[in-house]
Amino acid sequence: MCIYSIAMKQSRLGGGCTLWTMERLFWPLLMMAWACAGTATEPKPDKLPPAGKAAGANHATPAHGGTSLNAEEVLAALKLGQERYVAGTLKHPNISAARRAETATKGQTPLATVLGCSDSRMPLEFIFDQGIGDLFVIRVAGNVADTTEIGTMEYGVGHLGTPVLIVLGHSKCGAVTAAVKGGELHGLIPALIDNIKPAAAKAKAAGGTEAEQITEAIKANVFQSIADVLKRSKLIRDKFTAGKLQIVGGVYDLEDGHVTWLGAHEADAKPH
Repeated sequence: MCIYSIAMKQSRLGGGCTLWTMERLFWPLLMMAWACAGTATEPKPDKLPPAGKAAGANHATPAHGGTSLNAEEVLAALKLGQERYVAGTLKHPNISAARRAETATKGQTPLATVLGCSDSRMPLEFIFDQGIGDLFVIRVAGNVADTTEIGTMEYGVGHLGTPVLIVLGHSKCGAVTAAVKGGELHGLIPALIDNIKPAAAKAKAAGGTEAEQITEAIKANVFQSIADVLKRSKLIRDKFTAGKLQIVGGVYDLEDGHVTWLGAHEADAKPH
């Protein structure tokens, strides 16, 4: 029914139709019609794209195909950041509001996937002087590589396209110390320590003092985690063997902040 017909109907109900009456009826009805027309084209809630996902976005591949840097360039950048951290000359890059906005709207293209211990004294982004969106970090006590951790690493390596995977242990690790010393553990911690036991057994078999065994077990546990990843993840193993992924182990020193790089396998361990 047109607005004029509605107005005429209303005027007949109230008596004769004057110009003043028409204006009183016409303008409110016209405003209502405009409001209805404006909402008629709005998408229904069930047609809106999910929050955090742009309409038409392809999430089967990395948003930008991964970082533009190769593995050597990534490691060089991280080692420079590490030097700044040790020297106390951090630049604190990529922590601005603009960086937050950029990564929120354009997605993440981290330089490296990093598996490290959940120890609060081991701030992974600070250790390498990196900022928002620069590292894809997985943290767990003892830097173990079990199902959850490996699956998360597959996301970083496979979906986000990081050319480097770092497994980082640290000095005085409580989880490794518990595995070497034995003793009573509670809750679900024994299941977590089971991942570290092979490294602990290897270090203990080599002899030495208990402190020396713990130090060696920390290194061995890094290699144990790398071995577990390569054994259980075909995705990561295939990228590694094809030369599309570099895997590097290291040990972070809680006291001086220095990372000793170990390599991907024990045979490659050349601390420096």
